[in-house]
Amino acid sequence: MTRKRKRSIKNTFGRNGHFNSLNEVAHPLAGEANKTVKIVICIFLVIATFAVYSQVKDHEFLNYDDPGYVTENLHVTTGLTRENINWALTTSYFSSWVPMTLLSHILDYQLYGSNPKGHHLTSLFFHIANSLILFVVLLRMTGALWQSSFVAAMFALHPLNVESVAWVSERKNVLSTLLWLLTMWSYIRYAETPSIKRYGLMTLIFALGLMSKPMLITLPFILLMMDYWPLRRLKFEQGQGSVEIIEKHEDKKAGFMRLVSEKIPLFLLTVGASIVTFINEKSGGTMKLMEDLSFSTRFNNAMVSYLEYLKKMIWPNDLAIFYPHPGNALVVWKGMLCGMALVGITAIAIRLIRKAPYFAVGWFWYLGTLVPVIGIVQVGIQAMADRYTYIPLIGIFI
Repeated sequence: MTRKRKRSIKNTFGRNGHFNSLNEVAHPLAGEANKTVKIVICIFLVIATFAVYSQVKDHEFLNYDDPGYVTENLHVTTGLTRENINWALTTSYFSSWVPMTLLSHILDYQLYGSNPKGHHLTSLFFHIANSLILFVVLLRMTGALWQSSFVAAMFALHPLNVESVAWVSERKNVLSTLLWLLTMWSYIRYAETPSIKRYGLMTLIFALGLMSKPMLITLPFILLMMDYWPLRRLKFEQGQGSVEIIEKHEDKKAGFMRLVSEKIPLFLLTVGASIVTFINEKSGGTMKLMEDLSFSTRFNNAMVSYLEYLKKMIWPNDLAIFYPHPGNALVVWKGMLCGMALVGITAIAIRLIRKAPYFAVGWFWYLGTLVPVIGIVQVGIQAMADRYTYIPLIGIFI
């Protein structure tokens, strides 16, 4: 059994040295035998998600951000015009440059007018699409049918994601995640058969994602982790003297730095988006609280928030649309205790990186994707927000 498994892992790279989908090599019988099961899982995800969220069609707009984004925004309520499209592409509205999100609101108003039903259903459609694409992407990479369906179902139905789906102003979350997942899909296709065309498509989708919500700046790092698991484009082996060496499967002459260098255009987009976002947030006054709080206070709140999100993931109780920042009232020992717990879990993840790579990748996915909104660089007056976990919790589910 062990030999057979080793052969299947080795064969995830074809004769040309390119990554092959595990659906094609490691699980050769899964294609036809499980086709019906895959369809049933997709149908279940659609029906279950719609059943849980269909009530949003009867919800109204909120008086929290919705007036600014939609109902009282003349550039949105006057529909698709050249002037409004130009505004969406050039404005730094709400201290953010998110033209794709603004265009989606304009298009919604063109289609549905002031009826909130259509606006809510559009967000629900994006969430359902995200759940399906997440399932397909994980299955494509791992060949693990039931594990992939579990992660997709948890993502689709977890209460922490309600805020992102049921709040029209959080369109940027569901839309940017759609583009995040499509970037992952495009990257898998590129890894299977590298070409300029496939790389260009991936880069374009990623750029559109950044234009929906700049939180996608962490995606290139996630793609690099995916190279280790589950794509297996590189792996860590035990070397002489217990020294970790990096061995690249697809090309002996290429190594870790080649995988980094191939993502340079993505990193450049990340740097550009980060600079633009910082300038916009600074000029918009949303970083004022950061100037009033010491670094140690912000760091302590970040450590506590990491564990608070995990607690709410396990037991989603006392959820709220706003969690006020405790400021200097947050006791130091609580932040230190949470920080020690995070270090401990991280040490375990590193120790198990070869035996349980999914644990390490999932944990670092969670830690890394929360960095832009964890509060070390404080934007706004909140301590944390449910909507910030929409992408990060995928790592924990993995």
